[in-house]
Amino acid sequence: MDAKLDPSRDDLPLMANTSHILVKHYVLDFDVDFESQVIEGNVVLFFEDGDRFKKQNSSTEETCQLESNESCKFRTPEPCIIPVTDARTFSSKMGYSDFAICSKSEKDTSDKDGNQDNREQASGISSSKYCCDTGNHGSGDFLLVLDCCDLSVLKVEEVDVAAVPGIEKFTRSAKFTVVSEKLRNQIVHELVTLAADRWREQLDYYARCSQAPGCGELFFDTNTWSLQIRKTGAPTATDFPHAIRIWYKTKPEGRSVTWTSDQSGRPCVYTMGSPINNRALFPCQEPPVAMSTWQATVRAAASFVVLMSGENSAKPAQLREGLLSWYYYVTMPMPASTFTIAVGCWTEMKPETCSSNDLATEGPFPPSEADFRYAGVCGHMEYPCRFQNASATTQEIIPYRVFAPTCLRGACQETLLWLIPPCLSAAHSVLGTHPFSRLDVLIVPANFPSLGMASPHIIFLSQSTLTGMSHLCGTRLCHEIAHAWFGLAIGARDWTEEWLSEGFATHLEDVIWAEAQQLAPHEAQEQQELRACLRWRRLQDEMRNSPEEMQVLRPSKEKTGHVSDSGACVIQHGLNPEKIFMQVHYLKGYFLLRFFAKRLGDETYFSFLRKFVHTFHGQLILSQDFLQMLLENIPEEKRLELSLENIFQDWLESSGIPKGPRVQQARRARRLLDALAEREARVFMRLPRDVTCHRPGERTGRRIHSGRKVRRESFFPWKATGTLGLPTGKRAQAGRRGGDFPQGPFACGRAGGRPFGSSSRRDALSWVRRGLGQKAALGSRGGGHSAARPWALLSRRGAALRTHRRVLNALVFELQVTKWIRVNRRPRKRKRRASAEVFEKLFPDQLVLLLEYLLEQKTLKPRTLQSLQRTYRLDNQDAEVRHRWCELIVKHKYTKAYKHVERFLQEDQAMGTYLYGELMVGEDRRQQQLARRCFELVKEQMDRTSAEVVAEMLF
Repeated sequence: MDAKLDPSRDDLPLMANTSHILVKHYVLDFDVDFESQVIEGNVVLFFEDGDRFKKQNSSTEETCQLESNESCKFRTPEPCIIPVTDARTFSSKMGYSDFAICSKSEKDTSDKDGNQDNREQASGISSSKYCCDTGNHGSGDFLLVLDCCDLSVLKVEEVDVAAVPGIEKFTRSAKFTVVSEKLRNQIVHELVTLAADRWREQLDYYARCSQAPGCGELFFDTNTWSLQIRKTGAPTATDFPHAIRIWYKTKPEGRSVTWTSDQSGRPCVYTMGSPINNRALFPCQEPPVAMSTWQATVRAAASFVVLMSGENSAKPAQLREGLLSWYYYVTMPMPASTFTIAVGCWTEMKPETCSSNDLATEGPFPPSEADFRYAGVCGHMEYPCRFQNASATTQEIIPYRVFAPTCLRGACQETLLWLIPPCLSAAHSVLGTHPFSRLDVLIVPANFPSLGMASPHIIFLSQSTLTGMSHLCGTRLCHEIAHAWFGLAIGARDWTEEWLSEGFATHLEDVIWAEAQQLAPHEAQEQQELRACLRWRRLQDEMRNSPEEMQVLRPSKEKTGHVSDSGACVIQHGLNPEKIFMQVHYLKGYFLLRFFAKRLGDETYFSFLRKFVHTFHGQLILSQDFLQMLLENIPEEKRLELSLENIFQDWLESSGIPKGPRVQQARRARRLLDALAEREARVFMRLPRDVTCHRPGERTGRRIHSGRKVRRESFFPWKATGTLGLPTGKRAQAGRRGGDFPQGPFACGRAGGRPFGSSSRRDALSWVRRGLGQKAALGSRGGGHSAARPWALLSRRGAALRTHRRVLNALVFELQVTKWIRVNRRPRKRKRRASAEVFEKLFPDQLVLLLEYLLEQKTLKPRTLQSLQRTYRLDNQDAEVRHRWCELIVKHKYTKAYKHVERFLQEDQAMGTYLYGELMVGEDRRQQQLARRCFELVKEQMDRTSAEVVAEMLF
């Protein structure tokens, strides 16, 4: 890492020197204080030597280069010891359960006796008040660098692990005569490398060691992005203490956690996936290569529930009246950035009736140690892996819990609870073994900056997913569940390759959701094609409105995965506020994987994906790891010109969209159109002979619902508006475009004309195909024919035809767009006896696409917007639909619906950020006042990054 690093730029620095020394385990012990909005306690870090380390001369020189306009100064601790209390006294007679836990009041006493808060430095991070400058700080000592920001570090000390009773088993000596640094480090080495089937014993001794007494304070200093620690006389990483304790407390303004109120107005705090990750929650090693385990004890008032990334479903232990303690642990090594915590007055939501989940929660989990001796080979470091557990591999639905504020109980019961079992089961059928043994789902406060976030054993969902139908909630839940495999169990070694997480989750959410719905293959394909169409439009919009350098999936190119000699690096654009709202890595990655799936075929591709998961779970990867294995599994006849170099050049290292996929997307749309037209024509051919197709100009019968049984069809009002139907009525007879409508076979009945035959089938297919392609032209001209339902089937074969109707739902919006354009252009005083438009019920994705098409119209009249809202009840749809509806309201200044915009900006903050910009850009005084009024109401609770972006738009 060079001296060019400037923390004020958009790049995010990762300062930890992971090439020299790695954290293998964290033991966190802290209190959550809502009155002061501070988390205070300590963290004990257990280290193992890195793959490479140098003498401190070069390490110190390199680290000094990391400082921008700062000198490398260290502070010498005065002989200051935290007063011994009952909570921290260590006795050789004490077992693990005998270790008392310090309460908040006891910590306050300690602070008064010599562990006061820190004085602020110009860098913005505090260092110990009891450390003073020295002229010679020992340039020959090894320097440990941890990622740290917005923390008050109080004290750093070495932990005397040799004082733990029974620790002798980790050494060759039955009894210690002389305790040296080398002996302590040997104990830690044996502890962190303990066999996976001894994980319970390992956690127990981690806890015992974390409460052992200190055996000497260490020198430390802080700057904007890091905490630097050294010990005099420890020239290398091997000589440096391998177990240290850091006393610290967070700051209310710290960027890793959000202090806010839930939907019931009660206080809560949670980690929200900040760009700086967890370095403002506890000092840690942020680079992904520092994969570690952790255990945590958290104390909070009795009214609060503590949720955390942990394998166990923690039950609170009462320490004293009004104070509870919660304990969680993780045995699967993962980057510290994946650690998540949420503390609030959450209520567990349970199904009203017994479900399959009840059986899942009563299963034999957590597994016994013997289960992990199941024969199997994994490529990751040793840990109790579920992929080697015979019973875990067949567990379709892992135990789960749902938490939310009490006021959302009804919404959770109606929308979320019943979705989780089928989504978990579907994910298992698509990807195989669940990497994690259990799952908590939390509905987070309204200021959460996205629709969802996945962490080990816990998923955050926005309240926006609970509105409308279950579609948005289901798809988002499937997206976050997919992250258990891609993003967590398999992580990116370089954070700039986000597509390895988000691209996979976006592609898999459609597949898992279709499986959860138990759709037939052709129905799943239609649904996925429609969603691909929506994403294609969004990706094109992103490409038009984002800088080219932020459209690249692999911005570091050949340097991807490279770090400095110490392990430090920077994440390009990691702090750029625009990047948080961009979807390029989601969408471009999605289309790359969709391209692969189409090339191989779904069966072959997903079989390969399960093989890839089994090979790389528990590991970090780069793009080439996935692509190389994929290419090795593609048959020669399907590989064609695919190569690692071509994929890098066309997809990963270039801005924009590759030309090939653009053409393929258009061809797929054409093939879909032809397939639907062919299917429609086959439907015509299967109609019974006694069905009458009315002559042009003949009046059709009344509308008959599909549930009624009648002997013959009397309503077949097909039109030529780009929809699947035949023209009727005088306007159809005249024809706006000569030759558009075949008159022969489609103008016949029992009394005249001829029965359907082969030539009729060709005519039908030709007409339907032409009709499907006319929507855009008719929409632009404002033309069209009398409107009616595209389906009215009243024969004994109606049930079979209704099945076809569901298949065709993906394109029903084509008709609706034309109808609404026609409604908008119709004079207010309609002609006498003019028929009213009849609109189809649309699914959420179809509604989104309909509204996107209508957004392209230059003008929509207020009565059109009013009719649109009433027809589809847009204010009660899901957040995706309501977002497009709000855009229509703003664009056309539909003042009667401004209350819908105001509600959206307050309740759907995860999606409303750029709606503020649309309100301001029109320079309409009333809209600008609405934007500022809404911002004033929510800015105190809004996510910091979002608030900064909105403030820039408004002021």
